Amino acid sequence: MEALDLLIKGFEIALTPLNLLLVILGGFFGTIIGMLPGIGPVNAIAILFPIVYVLGLPPESALILFAGIFYGSQYGNSISSILLNVPGTSSSAVTAIDGNALAKKGKGGKALAISAIASFIGGTLSIFLLIFFAPALAEIAIDFGPAEYSVLMVFAFLALATFGGTGIAKSMISAFLGLVIASIGIDPLTGTTRLTFENQHLYDGIDFIVVVIGFFAISELLEMLYSSDVSKKTTQKINKVMISLKEFKNSIYSIFRSCISGFLVGVLPGAGATIASFLAYSSEKNILKVNKFGQGDLRGVAAPESANNASAVGSFIPLLILGVPGSETTAVMLGGLTSLGVTPGPTLLENNAEIFWGLAASMFIGNLFLIFLNLPLVRVFVTILHTPKWILMPLIALLSVIGVYTTSGSSFDIVLMIVFGVIGWIMRRTGFPLAPLILGVVLGGLIETNFRRALIYSEGQFDIFFSSNITQILWLISIGVIVLPWLKKKFFS
Repeated sequence: MEALDLLIKGFEIALTPLNLLLVILGGFFGTIIGMLPGIGPVNAIAILFPIVYVLGLPPESALILFAGIFYGSQYGNSISSILLNVPGTSSSAVTAIDGNALAKKGKGGKALAISAIASFIGGTLSIFLLIFFAPALAEIAIDFGPAEYSVLMVFAFLALATFGGTGIAKSMISAFLGLVIASIGIDPLTGTTRLTFENQHLYDGIDFIVVVIGFFAISELLEMLYSSDVSKKTTQKINKVMISLKEFKNSIYSIFRSCISGFLVGVLPGAGATIASFLAYSSEKNILKVNKFGQGDLRGVAAPESANNASAVGSFIPLLILGVPGSETTAVMLGGLTSLGVTPGPTLLENNAEIFWGLAASMFIGNLFLIFLNLPLVRVFVTILHTPKWILMPLIALLSVIGVYTTSGSSFDIVLMIVFGVIGWIMRRTGFPLAPLILGVVLGGLIETNFRRALIYSEGQFDIFFSSNITQILWLISIGVIVLPWLKKKFFS
């Protein structure tokens, strides 16, 4: 009951005219920013912070605005992923798999509708988890060390083997290519260069946005050029822009499961919405007995969208309760709060309770606003699909170049994007899935750094990867990922 009383006080803070306006502005601009590849919430927050500081906004108001941009961008990410196969950020890359397949079948309205609904449910339910389980989950999260993270990444790689309908071998080859790309640059522990070929542009590694736009957007352009007449429209007219009750019921369990898993991943510092969405997608593909993931299944959109919104909410636990940012976006928020005189950490709930509870209440309001914003605009978004390809293709190319160049300011990255696009197009034509490659790029640096740190802490003893209860549970789950699909096929199919 104490939590409910504090939440009511949080609503009193969130419903003040200033904070209510900030919730709406944050959600709206977050949606727009999420649609634009390469910008992302971290850049928007970094740009807005000086304005917030000059205006003298109180810390709870500043955090409400930043949070609105953060989870609002999770809504917007899916729009360009579904309609154009151009992920706004890495967390929406997996949404493009089934979302764009649905759009090509004339079901872009349904994909956008289930995306908005799943985002709303995942984001809203995860707020309840934030309220009632924040202290307990913070204690679990703080127990995750390098060994635990290493085993978690092993689980992620085993799960991704189910992505490609073309078999485990091609999925793992694709993942290996992603790991190779992730290893380019300066070794994070020794400082030596790897796979740079003495090219200074590669010393800092390859930015993720270059990889994701190259393999998705540019390869999509090449596929358009190869497969059809550019004078044709992208699809037939779409009349239905909502999902039926049956389709909603068919997706609801995927939404609930992905909400929980996404929230738990979000609690882990450094994991983030990208890993949450990939794990949700692979888990649902394992759990569901009959599905067409990869070919245009609504659940293939609902699961990652629910997970990445829940993960965005979960990431506020390490930020506020532990004072540990779990991503670039929350790192910027941490710096902003610190400069405003607030120190996130275990004492925040006692010393600055209005920040935590005002934020939690504002998230309820923000998610409600976003569902009313996105669903009525679904028809507007779907009209993009009526654009002739001779107009749409230059638009995608322009967005891709702007997204890459604004990230790094390097023309070399534009060339690299084109090279990745050609490789991605060849992989498409030969049946290699792109999702494992993207996840390999995301997890490559994390698994390498944590694996090596764990061995340093244990003085080279590999038993550190089996010594804690957390690692043992993760190993059991990983074994289950391998064994259960085989058992299901052997005895229940």
